[in-house]
Order: sequence, then C-alpha cells, then structure tokens
Amino acid sequence: MATEKFTFQTEVGRLLDIVAHSLYSHKEIFLRELISNASDACDRLRHAGLTQPELTAGDTDFKVTLAFDKEARTLSVADNGIGMDHDDLIATLGTIASSGTQTFVSKLTGDEKKDAQLIGQFGVGFYSAFMVADRVEVLTRKAGDDTSWLWVSDGKGEFTIDPAERDARGTTVTLYMAKGEDEYLERMRIERIIKTYSDHIGIPIVLATGEGEPETLNTASALWTRPKKDITAEQYTEFYHHVGHVFDEPWKIIHNSVEGVLSYTNLLFIPSTPPFDLFDPDRKPRVKLYVKRVFITDDCEELLPSYLRFVRGIVDSDDLSLNISREMLQNDPKLAKIRSGLVKRILGELKKTAEKKPEDYADFWDSFGALMKEGIYEDFTNRDALLELARFRTTESDGLVSLAEYVARMKEGQEAIYTITGDAAAQLARSPQLEGFRAKGIEVLLLSDPVDEFWPGGVGTFQDKPFKSVTRGGADLDKVADREKPAEESADDTKDAATDAGAVDTLVAAFKLALGERVKDVRASQRLTDSAVCLVADEGDMDIHLERLLKQHRRMGEVPETPRILELNPRHPLIRGLAAAAGAGDEVVDAAHLLLDQARIMEGEPVADPAEFARRLAAVMEKGLAA
Repeated sequence: MATEKFTFQTEVGRLLDIVAHSLYSHKEIFLRELISNASDACDRLRHAGLTQPELTAGDTDFKVTLAFDKEARTLSVADNGIGMDHDDLIATLGTIASSGTQTFVSKLTGDEKKDAQLIGQFGVGFYSAFMVADRVEVLTRKAGDDTSWLWVSDGKGEFTIDPAERDARGTTVTLYMAKGEDEYLERMRIERIIKTYSDHIGIPIVLATGEGEPETLNTASALWTRPKKDITAEQYTEFYHHVGHVFDEPWKIIHNSVEGVLSYTNLLFIPSTPPFDLFDPDRKPRVKLYVKRVFITDDCEELLPSYLRFVRGIVDSDDLSLNISREMLQNDPKLAKIRSGLVKRILGELKKTAEKKPEDYADFWDSFGALMKEGIYEDFTNRDALLELARFRTTESDGLVSLAEYVARMKEGQEAIYTITGDAAAQLARSPQLEGFRAKGIEVLLLSDPVDEFWPGGVGTFQDKPFKSVTRGGADLDKVADREKPAEESADDTKDAATDAGAVDTLVAAFKLALGERVKDVRASQRLTDSAVCLVADEGDMDIHLERLLKQHRRMGEVPETPRILELNPRHPLIRGLAAAAGAGDEVVDAAHLLLDQARIMEGEPVADPAEFARRLAAVMEKGLAA
C-alpha cells in the first residue's frame, strides 16, 4: 500500500504552530502526557479483556516502557495497551473530536504569549511531544488485529500513515529530539521526571537501557489505595493532572473510603478553573469507575449527576462485578447507593468550605454556580442542600448572598423573594424594572445564567417565601414602606402625586388605542421611578428573557412574540407632559410607538419597524427644534 498523506485539521494545525513557537515553561511535561496516554491505553485493554480474554492472551502484565538512544537522538514511550488501527490514528492524532477542545481552540487569540499561557493551562496531550521533537513516529497495532501502522509527522501541517510491522499489540511513540533537547536523553533526568509527575501511575513504568534487566521507575501502586498520610500534596496534584487531563491546581481534594455493607474508595477533585468541556451538550460526568483496581469506564452517567460534571477523579469498589455491562450499570442498586454517598460527601465538603472559608467558596461559585443551579432544578432529593449552598449577586450587596441571608433582611411587609433574569448581572442592575424596588430598599436577586429561567419556578418557595420575577405581573410594592428621604424630596413626591389621575387614565387609553395588538395592555406603573416606560410580562406569560433564549436556540420556531404590558411612569416629566396633551392626535400616536420601541431597546430587543422608528424620531426632533 502506498504512503497516505493527510493534512491536520485546522484546529490541530493552530495548536501545533503555537506549541512549536511558544513553548511551555516546563517542557518536561511532554513525557508525563505520553506516559498518561500509554497508561490509559493499558487501562482500556484491561477492561476490554474482561469480556474478550483473547485480546490479552499471552500478555497480561501491563507496563509502560521507556528507552533512549543518544546516538540516534531518540526517546520512545511504548505500551502493551489497546493500540490503534488506521482510522483510530486519523481520528485520534489528526482531528480534534472533543467539543471541549474545540471550545478551547476558539479562545486562541493569535497572540503567542497569551495563547501559550492558555495552552499551558489546558494542555495538548500527545501534541506536546512537538515541544521537544523535530519528528514523531507512532508505531501501533490494535489488540485483536494483525495489521500494524506507522504514523509520522514533523508537526508542521501534515502527517503520513503506512502499513508497518510490530511484533505485538500496543503503541510505541518515538521522538526524534530537536537540537538543544539533549537533557531528555539522560537517565537521571528521565528518572527525576517520572518521580515528579508519574509516580502515581498504577502500572510499572520501566526504563530499558540495554544493560541487564529493565528498571521500574515508579511506585506502580494505585494512589487511591495508599493511606492519605503517605500521599504528598504534589502527588495528589499530579494524579489530578493525570486523571483529569488538566493543568490547573485542584481547588479541593476529597479522598475517603467507605466500609460496611457496601465498600468503596473515592479520590475526587474539584478544579480551581472551569474545564473547557463544562458546557458540552452531552453533560456527562467525568469520574472514572474502577472495580478491584481494574478500570471499567470513564463514561458512567450513573456514578454522579450531570450537575457535578466538573468533578474529576476515580471511584473504586470491591463490591461491583468486574464483568459489569452498560445495562447492568444503569440498573445496579449498589451503584445507586455509591452515587448517593458521593453526592452527599461532595455537598457536605462544599458546605464546610462555605461556612469556614466564604471567600474561597465564592471563587468556587463563580466557576461552577451555574451547574449547581442545574442541580436545584433537577435533583429533588438534594434540593434543600443545594439551595443552602446557592449564592447570588443582588441589587443591595457587592458580594455573594445566600438565600437565608436574603430572607433574614427582607423588608417589613415584603412577602416574596424577588428576582430578575438576563444576560449579565451588571446589565440587570441597570434595568428600569428595578427602580421601584430600589426606591423601597427591596433586594432583588440578579440571575444571569440560562438555568435561572427554570429553577425558581420549579422550587416555588424558600422558607415559605415565594420566588417572584420583577418583570412579570404587578409590582405589588404598596405593603413596603419607601426608604426615608430628605424633606425636599418628600415634598416633590407629594407634588408629583397630585398629577391629574384622570389625565393619566386618558393617556393610557390613547396609548392602548394607538398600539392595538402590539401590546397586551397599557397601565400606570408602580415599579418605575426614573424611566418613562418599561415592558413586563403578564402573570402566567413567558418571561421576556426566556422567550429570547428559546428563540436563540430555535425552540420556538416561527411562533409570534407574546404581546407584553407597557407600563407608564405617571411621575415622569415626559408622561406628565403627554398626559396634559393627550388629545393631540398624531403626536400621541407617534409618542406611543416611540416609547414602546424605547422599552424594547432597554430589554435588548430590536425595534419592530426600524423605518417607522426612524421617521417618528426625526419628526419629533424636528418639532422640538421648531419649538
């Protein structure tokens, strides 16, 4: 078969270019990445061999073998794991399949220094080999196949694949070291890297020197089986890097064993920065399941709920079957008990941090609060615990606020927990719908995550206080006293209150007639103090922000917009002036349409008819200049 030549996927090419020109500050991690990949390949074959023992026949002692040749300037990392076939090579080494990685690539700016820092945080796995190598060869044979393949690339845009010869299954990655990288061809340097980064690997990492028996360089025992007192912070961190394929520091480590009717060990990590695959549509947890130290799967949706998918680590149980199938996982009551115990443990650790180190917990909430609120909506069993952990930005606080704190400082006469939803807390804080609440000192939760449209309605109440959106229905503020004001302001309010109510009613009627079906209703507002108008949803109608989200995700098709209620501020000078001239025909009609468009713009909505909006605005400005 002739040599096949391929071009890297565009995203891979961009990564390789940055790796080649903006190297990590600690380049030795390339060896960690290659060893981690080799270990994963062995884990996967050990699991496949449970149901297909012929795949491992004759070679059940898994290991990773290192070798170097100073004269040839090569360093190789070999494993006897599951191996790859022709299509696997293209999919694994030529294409970015993970949507999390694609998200990462979309963040690249073209600025080498910034992108190098970003790559250092995220990591590029196999491609890190090109930090130290001019050429990389991958010789591989998939378990159960007779054909071997050789993948070759210099990391500059193309790779080739040829049929080849390999004595047995597995993969050998050979690096032809670049000029100036001689240190990675030194025995002591290699040993030090293994002790620093890969001592936790649960299979032997051996160095073949050609001089007698190969030497094992690592402890070769599963880290989670060791006593906690014997594990250093550095070893925990490196295991986190290995199991999570990430490069940040763990925010929290949860390592414990449960014994009794059901026994298991968990070593879980909460990241300090959000993983790039956090909002993948599949929402899969990323914790690995082991049984009796044998890897089973890293795709076990039954192990943790999807809202805890930011958690990385392993769970190992002696009480599950080694031959457990996908169908058995879905229906195994033992796994359900493990899941329940893990969730309670994680939420319990988060509660301790929230109480003892609120500033640290605020960092966690900023990173993962949106996912925790998914749990409030989905996990009825743990809802109370999740509500206790929830934190919010509000109109009355610079920091994060718990629901218990909010309820404790509710105003006398306030009967609901008020919320407003939108795209950003800073933008929400300027919403005209908040003016009346702010005037009375009523705190409002600023909810800026998409899930915020759903969980308050699902929860209903907290400590018997209902959740109520400030952009829906009547404001209902009469029962709460205004903030104390200076005497001059109070006198002005009294004067404004004397505005002819009959004139405002006439203006409302004129606006209803002018706007027709473009609005559901027009009414005087309790919630406005500074702005002239605002739009609100009627009680029971879909919230404005939710409707916009659904349209963005094409969930509503061509369904027409729900008409909204236009509220007028009877104390605003413009409304008072219009009320005095409510019989002025075309002027009031133009004003009604312009104010409706103004209210739409404040909601982030486009005007209904840009040409008519421009005509009316020009006409009003002409009259103003003429006056």
